[in-house]
Parts: sequence; C-alpha cells; structure tokens
Amino acid sequence: MDKSPEEQKVEKKISQLQNQQKILLNRKRSEEHRARTHRLIGRGALLEAVFPAVVEMEGDEVKAFLIALSRLPGAQKLAEKAPKNEVVE
Repeated sequence: MDKSPEEQKVEKKISQLQNQQKILLNRKRSEEHRARTHRLIGRGALLEAVFPAVVEMEGDEVKAFLIALSRLPGAQKLAEKAPKNEVVE
C-alpha cells in the first residue's frame, strides 16, 4: 500500500531533522576536539617554557618528571589551592 502524500511529507521532514541532528552532533564533537587540541598545545607550550629540559625528553620521561614534581612536599596542596585560569608563582 502506498503512503499518502501527507505521510511522505512527514517522513521526509523526520529524515531531514535526523540529518540536521547528525550534522549538529558532528559539529559539536569537532568543536570539542578543536578546543581540547588547543588546550593541550597551550599547556605543552607552557610546560616547555617553564621547564626547557622537557623539550629533549621522550613522553615517558616527561611523565616521570611530572610525577616526581607532583610528589614534592606541598605540591598537592598548591595544586588544590591554585585558582583556575591563573598562574601560580
């Protein structure tokens, strides 16, 4: 049995809305990915600026270095007290 023109219009509209939803979700994921990438690059640049020696290190070495820094006395309290989006000196 063929669908009525009204049913066809409704199905077409549903399909269009589903496609718009997919487009919006893809755009959102893309924007989140770009923001994360930007944040990671910025933080990496800060790390290299503050600790120039990390430029020559491999990934595991940088990780070990940061873990060692995090274990210094007072490091955890300092990290907890640090206001967001501000540099602690």
